[in-house]
Amino acid sequence: MAKRGFGVTKNGEAVTLYRLENKAGACAEFINYGAALRSLRVPDARGELTDVVLGFGDVAGYENNEAFIGAFIGRYANRIGGARFSLAGQEYRLDANEPGRCLHGGSLGFDKRMYAANEENGALVFTRVSPDGEQGFPGNLKVRVACRLTEGNALELSYEAETDRPTVVSLTNHSYFNLNGGGDVLKHTLFIDADSITEVDENFNVTGELLPVCGTPFDFRTEKPVGKDILSEHEQLRRGLGYDHNFVLNGGSFRHAASLVGDMSGIRMEVFTDAPGLQLYSANFLGGVPAGKNGAVYKNRGALCLETQNFPDAPNHKNFPNAVLLPGETYRTRTVYAYFS
Repeated sequence: MAKRGFGVTKNGEAVTLYRLENKAGACAEFINYGAALRSLRVPDARGELTDVVLGFGDVAGYENNEAFIGAFIGRYANRIGGARFSLAGQEYRLDANEPGRCLHGGSLGFDKRMYAANEENGALVFTRVSPDGEQGFPGNLKVRVACRLTEGNALELSYEAETDRPTVVSLTNHSYFNLNGGGDVLKHTLFIDADSITEVDENFNVTGELLPVCGTPFDFRTEKPVGKDILSEHEQLRRGLGYDHNFVLNGGSFRHAASLVGDMSGIRMEVFTDAPGLQLYSANFLGGVPAGKNGAVYKNRGALCLETQNFPDAPNHKNFPNAVLLPGETYRTRTVYAYFS
């Protein structure tokens, strides 16, 4: 593992870039600001390396990044309705960084924090303690994410968390994928092993109801182009201005959850996870973010996200998977992005 300086934050904190590389030449770059995945280069069908994730060329890009590009997300991935939840009879009010909601842990969530970094058995490990009350969440939360690039061109992300007070947790990575390395992703083909999605209302809050995907634009159980149905007159698509929905994954253990194929590069990405949900976000609001690596201009639908997670707003819906972490327990979840060409 190699490392080098990546600049200084506006608060004077030195940021370091870490590079993982395998024998085939595939490489992943992370920075310790936001524990963000900045670059992931894997071979395409011709054997040429293609950078398949969006990122920025300097620290300022990440500090001004409101799209969570590449970042470690917590304490709670996705939206918590009303920016509040109750636990053990006590209500906790969170930072409402969207109207009436807490998104991805708040305006100063895990994506805007610095992390300690160490190498452990060939993996890059980021750690941090989120103090009690940060963004309104209870408990001192110790978090850890181990990042490993295998010789088989798979990126493994393993998350752990421990708390000293009852709290809620859902951790993920918010990378934006474009397997062609540029252009839009509407002709990428996508498969998601999910029979339903979590419904959102007209204010884009989760209702607690599950909607079957059969016969809707949300049916990716057979591979189809991302853009095939994205302009359909479906109420859920209208509310999200495209795909921005949690898919209820089939199966309950570590399993194959999704596939994405670049139409020009021939790169195939397989997603494996033990998380119950997968957020498909078709980058409906990507335009206007700071210039990316090498001056790239990021546009709407120029990438997509496949965020493995607990269900959005699960702390407020008893029928959703448990999101509570208690003292003495360890939260664990693992996701693998495997690449083939």
